[in-house]
Amino acid sequence: MSEQGLPSASGLIVRLEGFEGPLDLLLELARAQKVDLAKISILALVEQYLAVIEGARRVRLELAADWLVMAAWLTWLKSRLLVPAGSADSEAGEQAVEALTARLRDLQAIRAAAAWLQVRPQLRRDVFARGAPEDHTEIDRSRLVLELGGLARAYLQGVRRGAKVKLYRPRPLTLWTVQDALHRLGALLGSMPDWISIERFLPEPLLRPIERRAALASTLVAGLEMARGGALRLHQDRDFGPILVGRSGAAVE
Repeated sequence: MSEQGLPSASGLIVRLEGFEGPLDLLLELARAQKVDLAKISILALVEQYLAVIEGARRVRLELAADWLVMAAWLTWLKSRLLVPAGSADSEAGEQAVEALTARLRDLQAIRAAAAWLQVRPQLRRDVFARGAPEDHTEIDRSRLVLELGGLARAYLQGVRRGAKVKLYRPRPLTLWTVQDALHRLGALLGSMPDWISIERFLPEPLLRPIERRAALASTLVAGLEMARGGALRLHQDRDFGPILVGRSGAAVE
């Protein structure tokens, strides 16, 4: 609860005899005849309203105007209570109360609708309208006059021509494998002199460069494998020099 006469988030808080709370709640209870306006001091209400306006300079003008209207209606309603029952002014007061009730009901509906609209997605903030619509109209600028029969015949002719084309199939490569090199080294090592070039162990003929490179690589791998097992020895005098193959007991010259 706020201090006496100070505004809160729910509206102007008033403290009067018989009521303590927001001013709009007091007006709502008064129109529903749930609070005794005879016990409400209009003077105290006006004094608290003026204290708020003078003390709280940051109160919005429209909010202060709403409070003033509420206080004026409360003052007018209480003045109707002072009119003797059954008089014309009393009947006019009852009609005014009904009119006020209808206006408050409409105001509540408008506020609810405004709150609902406020949380809805807003154009150009939450959602964006689509630009110019796409035009899917197709324009034929080829100036070709085609008929279905001729198109089908041309398609069949193209299929027949494609069937006669011989597909290119590259010749399969027969590359020398490490297993082949192991067998050849084992078979020729005893009949070859010591320390000969490893290229002497390549198979013949090797017509294509790729076949020769593959055979040389496989023979080198096979030679390293046999040298690790002690079946032969490999020797190279310099970097990128020729690789020589000798039997396991052969001395390097």
